[in-house]
Formats: sequence, structure tokens, C-alpha cells
Amino acid sequence: MRVRPGGGAGWRPPGRRGAAPHIPDDEPVVHMISCGHPPPLLLRRATGTVTVLQVSEPAPPLGLGAMSDDTYTAATFPFREGDRILLYTDGVTETRDGAGTFYPLAERLARWVDHAPGPLLKQITADLWAYAGGLLDDDVAMVIAQRGQAPAAA
Repeated sequence: MRVRPGGGAGWRPPGRRGAAPHIPDDEPVVHMISCGHPPPLLLRRATGTVTVLQVSEPAPPLGLGAMSDDTYTAATFPFREGDRILLYTDGVTETRDGAGTFYPLAERLARWVDHAPGPLLKQITADLWAYAGGLLDDDVAMVIAQRGQAPAAA
């Protein structure tokens, strides 16, 4: 496996994961490789914004890597003090309401961008269950990474 420049000196993703972030301690960035998972979301508390971290050269989805040259290109995004990144599975965004409409994760996150990571995950989970009417048809997993100290709980 090879990683093209942009992913940090000597950095290699750990195995064939869906999304592999690398957050160096010495610079305010995150290097990201994506292998078929939904794009991570950057929550910037300072501006109250949610940004999709779309990797310009995604790798093939898991299990299809043998069909490529096994090279991963890491994209680099600003990741400042207080910023958070939400990694999630497609079970989150493919959850549907009673009318069949997909869950609008980024739109909903904008309401809660000031929440601390723990309460934010609880809020998303409760909202997702309510949106789906209490029935989820797929597995759901979410992880939040934050740079710096956690903000006060909202």
C-alpha cells in the first residue's frame, strides 16, 4: 500500500478502513483517506458551520482495492482548535422517515454545532430514532474527533 503526498510524512492508513483520518499534533490540519464511506463532516464551532470533507480522489470501496493500484491519496483539510469531525456509517444518512426521505444529517448538525461531543452524539442518536419512527433498517455508527479541549456541554 502506498500513500501519495499530502497524508503527512510516512503516514499509512491502518488497514483497509472506510475512512482513515490522521490528525497531527503539530499542525492544525487533518489528513483524510476515504474508501467508500460517506464523507466526514467538519463542525466548526467558531463559525457555527458544518462542512462536508469531500476527498478529491477517493479510493475504491472496501473489498475492491485489489482492482486498483493500491495507492491512496490523502486530502488535507484545516482542523483548528475547537473543531470537530464526525465520522459515520451510511446507516445514518440512509435512514428514512415515514415518507421515504433520507435523514438530512448535515442540515440537522447545524442546529447542534455548539454541543460537546458526548451530548452531540446523544442528540443525533435520539433525533435519528425519532426521524425513523423508532425503526432503523441498517447499522449505525458515529465517532467524533475534536481538536483541543472540549467545549462546555450545551
